[in-house]
Amino acid sequence: MNVMENARQQAAAIVKAAYEKAVAQGELPQAGLPAVTAETPKDAANGDWASTVAMQCAKPLRMAPRKIAESLVKNMDLAGTCFEKVEIAGPGFMNFTYAPAWYQEAVRTTLTEGKDYGRTHVEKPEKIMVEFVSANPTGPMHMGNARGGVLGDCLAEVLDWAGADVTREFYINDAGNQVDKFAHSVEGRYIQELRGEDAIEFDPSWYQGADIKELAHMLVEQHGDKLLTMTPEERFDVIVNFGLPHNIAKMQKDLERYKIHYDVWFRESTLHDSGAVEETVKMLTDAGVTYEQDGALWLRSTDFGCDKDDVLRRANGFYTYFAADIAYHRNKFQTRGFDRVINIWGADHHGHVARLKKALDAIGLNGSERLEIVLMQLVRMMQGGEVVRMSKRTGKSLTLSDLLDEIPVDAARFFFNSRAAETQMEFDLDLAVKQDSDNPLYYVQYAHARICSVLRAAEEAGIALPDAAKTDLTVLTHEDEKALIKAIALLPEQILLAARDRDPSQLNKYGVSLASQFHRFYNACRINDAEPALRDARLALCMATVQTVKNVLHIIGVDAPEHM
Repeated sequence: MNVMENARQQAAAIVKAAYEKAVAQGELPQAGLPAVTAETPKDAANGDWASTVAMQCAKPLRMAPRKIAESLVKNMDLAGTCFEKVEIAGPGFMNFTYAPAWYQEAVRTTLTEGKDYGRTHVEKPEKIMVEFVSANPTGPMHMGNARGGVLGDCLAEVLDWAGADVTREFYINDAGNQVDKFAHSVEGRYIQELRGEDAIEFDPSWYQGADIKELAHMLVEQHGDKLLTMTPEERFDVIVNFGLPHNIAKMQKDLERYKIHYDVWFRESTLHDSGAVEETVKMLTDAGVTYEQDGALWLRSTDFGCDKDDVLRRANGFYTYFAADIAYHRNKFQTRGFDRVINIWGADHHGHVARLKKALDAIGLNGSERLEIVLMQLVRMMQGGEVVRMSKRTGKSLTLSDLLDEIPVDAARFFFNSRAAETQMEFDLDLAVKQDSDNPLYYVQYAHARICSVLRAAEEAGIALPDAAKTDLTVLTHEDEKALIKAIALLPEQILLAARDRDPSQLNKYGVSLASQFHRFYNACRINDAEPALRDARLALCMATVQTVKNVLHIIGVDAPEHM
């Protein structure tokens, strides 16, 4: 249950009913009433909800807003609602204040729903795929993958909590030029290991990483020099069939360590093997959006407003990565029936967005509406006030695996999810490992542990934790108590907003705000040594708070420790 949304709807319904009553009594003229809305005011001193409908009605009703507001308030019936009073402010603002019953319902709802508190249940959930990371299996994952992994995983979780049917997918680019380049790179290092570095000139365009040397060494250990007696084609197959599965398994291991679990690992090669790429390109040709030039087949991307046309099939007969990408998204929509697809891409893919959407439009899949691309900006790793690019252990570019050797997984996840995807960010490695309130993750986790400590102390003192359904919560009248309850009640709405905006970092900010509100409550209100009725009500509030904090941390994918 979303008690905030219920209150919003009640406020709007109260205003609408008051207007109809005022019209019936001849106090207000009949006119087209604008959509009645209610918003939470920035200043809590102005009430819990506010409506500006009196100002909106001034022109159609030809009356002063204040007069309209006075008539509306006079005709309002608050019986059975979550509000105890409505006051007029300024030129005609109508400010609604919660009744004590609303606070009780908010606490009880949290405890009743427990680990599902914050979830929205939808009768017909939208079927959404979130595709993220999708790194080439030709080397280790870098910091862009580290950020994209958390943003994609947290967004998928937020969408799931918001009521969608979500699938997490990793697209394995195991076909095309990068695989040829990978095989030649490993082959070159393999020959060098057997015959010396002068045996073959290592092409500067090949992959240079230590991981390539490591794979070559493993091939030598496994096959000796037998690969040298094979044809180039046979050797290529052995290298690819050994190297790619090895790298994919390492990716899976690193991502599992990162608490990212995919529902589907989809191979690009299956699109080529099944004929799906060729079939998709034929669909584009049949739609009249391709042309041939110099032996290659081109997509008329400039007709869609793009800056250049794109090659679909090269003169040598091989299909491009772009052609495979169109076929892949056709598979998502047409073959597997997703209603919506969300991809997390690096900002350098910006130019690819429009042409992919328009290509899908051309074959009748409405990519402009159903495909969403979240573009992710770069991240800079900082330590000691300086940019960190190299791993201390290897002296090479910092990889995801290196990062998780440096800092806790929870810190990596929380910090990478602390900014919206379109925002460039600096990741402070020193701050991520600090054990004090400067570290936002520590601050939120400490709030959870502190509440657990309060509840343990009560039980150790022989105080039974209260049953909220039987506890008198009307005694929770302190301003910090009410502020904490309102903060707890925000969770369902906050999840829906994060899902709507495709911005899971809002949950980080909410978690920090909720922790801060709890600490204020804790410092202002005695708990275990308060008189019994108030003590039990405050313990119930602590139980509701700890559940809310735990749910927020779960969505972000970090632990909720009971001791710190």
